[in-house]
Amino acid sequence: MRAITIYQPWASLIAVSAKTYETRSWATRYRGPIAIHAGKKKPSAIMTAEDIDIIIPAMGRAFGMQERSIINIIKYLDSLPIGAVIATAELVGCWKCIGPDRRGDLMLHNGLEGMAADNWYIGDDELLFGDFSEGRYAWELANVQMLPEPVPARGQQRLFNIDLEDLK
Repeated sequence: MRAITIYQPWASLIAVSAKTYETRSWATRYRGPIAIHAGKKKPSAIMTAEDIDIIIPAMGRAFGMQERSIINIIKYLDSLPIGAVIATAELVGCWKCIGPDRRGDLMLHNGLEGMAADNWYIGDDELLFGDFSEGRYAWELANVQMLPEPVPARGQQRLFNIDLEDLK
């Protein structure tokens, strides 16, 4: 199975179906099953001041922690599993971000397969969970299944193969 390493808490946001698009600077032609591997860095080690001010409250909502303080949410995020496969999904599309339309909806273009541009509404929290800047790519994920237990595994850059037996 193909796999991708994603830092926490973004990997867990995918696992709980709060994040449908993984944004990358590069496109992929791959479509099919994909394992979501949580990278080894703790969220507090990579989060910026902007993350704390803007994104942390949205993450709190995604994890059902609306009433908690930002400090408690950050502590929770640091307790998420790292260095492990935490979910599987289907990679169903790779869309090029080409900017907002007149209404503010994000425009995505399937440039890899020559399809015309289309307008998509992406929720406010989803927009916070990725970098949808013009020229980047939004990998569309569907059928996400969180694993009952994280499976320790070594991650890699870009797409990589992982043995399905390791996920059992």
